[in-house]
Amino acid sequence: MSFSAAKEMAPYLAEPKAMPVGTPGKTGYLRLGFELDDRGRSIMRDLERRAPLIVQQELYFDEGMPEMPCVYILSSGGPNVDGDRYEQHFTVRRGAYAHLSTGAATKLAEMRYNYSGLRQRFELEEDAYLEFLPEPTIPCRHTRFIADTTIRIDPTATLFYAEIYMSGRKYFDRGERFAYDVLSVTARAERPDGQQLFREKFVVRPEIYAPTSLGAMNGYDVFANVIVLTPPDAAERIYARTEAFIDADRRLAAGITHLPNGCGLLYKVLGDETGPVKRLVRQFCSTVREEVKQRPLPEEFPWR
Repeated sequence: MSFSAAKEMAPYLAEPKAMPVGTPGKTGYLRLGFELDDRGRSIMRDLERRAPLIVQQELYFDEGMPEMPCVYILSSGGPNVDGDRYEQHFTVRRGAYAHLSTGAATKLAEMRYNYSGLRQRFELEEDAYLEFLPEPTIPCRHTRFIADTTIRIDPTATLFYAEIYMSGRKYFDRGERFAYDVLSVTARAERPDGQQLFREKFVVRPEIYAPTSLGAMNGYDVFANVIVLTPPDAAERIYARTEAFIDADRRLAAGITHLPNGCGLLYKVLGDETGPVKRLVRQFCSTVREEVKQRPLPEEFPWR
């Protein structure tokens, strides 16, 4: 389905006057494929990209799983602007494993005519394992952003998928807490045979309904949404080890629930700053890795 068919984007379909939709450099594409080599080590076998998206050679620096390829997704185009369209396709084949992240936060610049869209597809085969932990997304004043993520996953595979959204440039001199126009995020998952597992969508339009309201973010500035798709026995162990809480002193809150059809878990975190929220997400990822791979997640690099 075209992004333009989403009713929340209907007010933002004007063509950008400087560089229209589809202009080279505004339609980034990335396809990565991971598989086991002849020695049983996971490698990045497939790489196809189109500017401004960039991926360099996979690295093996994870002390908890030194045999796991770690890949950073970069962009040469600066912040996302109106009319940008990005598509990412990740495949993890039978028994392979990988860790994906981004080199920096995704910045969504002020938009006057159109919107920025991201389409993602994840495919995990039997016994595959993937950690997807990008840096936070920062929407500036009058940002319009829509993301659609589709997941096809085997019942024996595990996907840790995290996304973190900030309220804006909180410490900008003019202040930009929830000053964007619309943020639309959809995720859905299915089995290889087409069985539908779940669909989640949230649309944030601050001018219509303030995210700071009670029952929404209630004064918090950072929101993390984490999807864990894994076999039921691992999901139960992860659920038992994960605390749901509201800590008024630390200004942090976290909750966890089961996804339908026994496919996994949904974990959400609220906070005032990105650092504490990122740490909770990494702690949760470490729990997932320990229960699925019996390996710990090492501490994050101090400069991240």
